[in-house]
Amino acid sequence: MSFTPARSPPRFGHAPAIRRDYPELVAAVLAVDGITADAAADAAVERFETLARTRLGDRRESELVEIQAWRRAFARMGLEPTRYRCAAEALLRRFRKEGTLPRIHPLVDLCNALSLAFAIPIAAFDTAKVAGSLEVRYATGAETYETFSGETEHPAPGEVVFADEANRAHARRWSNRQSGRSAVRAVTASALVVAEALHETARADVERLRAAASEELSRIWSVGGSATLTSAAPWFEFENGP
Repeated sequence: MSFTPARSPPRFGHAPAIRRDYPELVAAVLAVDGITADAAADAAVERFETLARTRLGDRRESELVEIQAWRRAFARMGLEPTRYRCAAEALLRRFRKEGTLPRIHPLVDLCNALSLAFAIPIAAFDTAKVAGSLEVRYATGAETYETFSGETEHPAPGEVVFADEANRAHARRWSNRQSGRSAVRAVTASALVVAEALHETARADVERLRAAASEELSRIWSVGGSATLTSAAPWFEFENGP
């Protein structure tokens, strides 16, 4: 009788080289299940948008310490911070100019609103589209990245990407741009929500964000688990979707 060893659960985390180069990094990760596209999230979205509007006031998003930390990180990566912005800065910039954000999907809308309120980039990945584990690491140049229009790109060696075991990049330039492949859509049933921060009070702020996200997501769907990731606890196990 043949025997196939049990496969280790997939996990999310940051490669040792990323942790070495960005020791200030703190991340929150949540596994969300039972997702439906017709869920009601507008009340929570509007509440977090109001918090963001109050915090911004007359300031520009570039004045926030959370955004300044990501700008410094992008500069370290050799990227022009005003050309390539972290997702939170891009959202805040649009929000400041337009007063609101378009509604896309209740999970995406809620993550965007939380990102606005905390000025911390948040990504949501459809786990059914992720092959095995998902790791934030430096690209080798062999990864493939699918744009939202369906085109294929290849991140340059050394670029920070979210890569799975099939060598697919699910985000480029770290917190700059997600892939169309694992974007949350109407058919998404489970997702991995990831928030990352680099500023001085990142640990406390990410813990607050994680608690707020867990509370709001649990009201609507099911949070199968969550964790705050640091150098001392760098990995989170999750299940790939069906």
